[in-house]
Amino acid sequence: MIGTAVPVFLALIAGITAPYGRYVRSGWGIFLNARVAWLTQEIPSLIVFVVMLFLQHPLSARTVLSGAFCAHYVYRSIVFPFIIRGGKPTPLSVWAMSFVFCIWNGFIQGWCFARQMTSDTPVWNPRVMVGLAVWLFGWLNVMRADLILINLRKPGESGYKIPHGGMFNFVSAGNYASEICEWSGFALAAGTLPAAAFAMFAFCNLSPRGHHHHRWYREKFKGEYPASRRAVIPFVW
Repeated sequence: MIGTAVPVFLALIAGITAPYGRYVRSGWGIFLNARVAWLTQEIPSLIVFVVMLFLQHPLSARTVLSGAFCAHYVYRSIVFPFIIRGGKPTPLSVWAMSFVFCIWNGFIQGWCFARQMTSDTPVWNPRVMVGLAVWLFGWLNVMRADLILINLRKPGESGYKIPHGGMFNFVSAGNYASEICEWSGFALAAGTLPAAAFAMFAFCNLSPRGHHHHRWYREKFKGEYPASRRAVIPFVW
């Protein structure tokens, strides 16, 4: 995962945009319904992680961190697909890449939690508490950002609008900034190489898309767009 994170970042920041959402375009083969794509591409991380962990240690001090990981994927793979309004279809090739990644990520996170973290791993030490606080802030803002975007348009409306509220007051990609924050906190709390690799990959995969979002908003809305907003990192980038 670490080996692919930097090439992914360089390719995406150079101008390649994954063809889903506002950047959807032809030439990527078969398309899947947006709800089906989100549900099926994200849920492997939840299932594989839980299987890897609880086959080895049904109950342990890692329950809180395991719950944090699972909470994200319960929301992303089970709740989110049913609250989005329509959504543009996802290319089968993009779905397949996400599906394989989620299987691999679920495996390495679950394997590490089940095999490498000892059953008496302290949960409530300062590092874990700070990491969980950062994770919780990110996770709650992921859901808030999603709701802001979902409710931007009233039923029957079309076109794009400028999002406001939450992390969108600081960055153009409030949803991506929140998810990067979420997994960074998780990595800090877990203190494992797979968790750190996941946080790094999340940044390298999402921040270039947020950069493109920022540029797209500024080009589309010009003077109407808040000049103080950054792309992904508040006050910085």
